[in-house]
Amino acid sequence: MAENTWLVVGLGNPGAQYAGNRHNVGQMVLDELAGRLGATFKSHKTPSRVAEAFLRPGGPKLILAKPNSYMNTSGGPVSALAKFYDVPVERTIVVHDELDIPFDTVRLKRGGGHGGHNGLRDLAKALNSPEFTRVRVGIGRPPGRQDAADFVLKDFAGAERQALPNLLSDAADAVEAIVDTGLVAAQQRFHAPA
Repeated sequence: MAENTWLVVGLGNPGAQYAGNRHNVGQMVLDELAGRLGATFKSHKTPSRVAEAFLRPGGPKLILAKPNSYMNTSGGPVSALAKFYDVPVERTIVVHDELDIPFDTVRLKRGGGHGGHNGLRDLAKALNSPEFTRVRVGIGRPPGRQDAADFVLKDFAGAERQALPNLLSDAADAVEAIVDTGLVAAQQRFHAPA
C-alpha cells in the first residue's frame, strides 16, 4: 500500500435499528466523509463495509471502514483491515462516541486508555497497541440516573438532532485535518477556545 494511506474507522453497531444511536456517531461521521469524497461503502472480505477515496487528487488515500461487528468486538475486523491494506497503527484513525466530552464537542488524541469504552478496549487488544489516533465525538453524559449503556443505545434527542449535522461536519473536518496537517496542528485547531 502507498506510504500515504490512512485507515479511518467509524465505530458503531450494525443494523438499521442502531443507525441513529449515539453509539453510532462514529459511523455517521464516516457517512459524512464518504459523501464529501464521493465514495460509496461496499462489502469487503474483512467483515466490514469499506469506501476508498483520495482526500484530493494526488493526495492521501483514505480507507473508510465501518466494521460489521458489534461495537464491543470491533477489534477483529479493524485488525483484518489494517493487515489487508498494510496500514500501521500510526496511520489508523478511530472515530467514536465519548461520554466524557460535552455533546457537540470534538476532541483529538493519540493513544491512551479506553475509559470504559469496550470498542476501544477491543481495538487496542486486536491491534496490539493503543497508539491509534482517536477522534472523540462528544455525546455528553446521560441525564439523571439513566444508565450509560442505555443512553448510548438511544437516538439523539430533538435539540441534539438539530445540532448533529454541524457536529458530524466538525468531526469529518477533524479527520481531514489529521491526515492533511498532522495531529498537533489539528488539535490546535479543534481544541482552541471558541
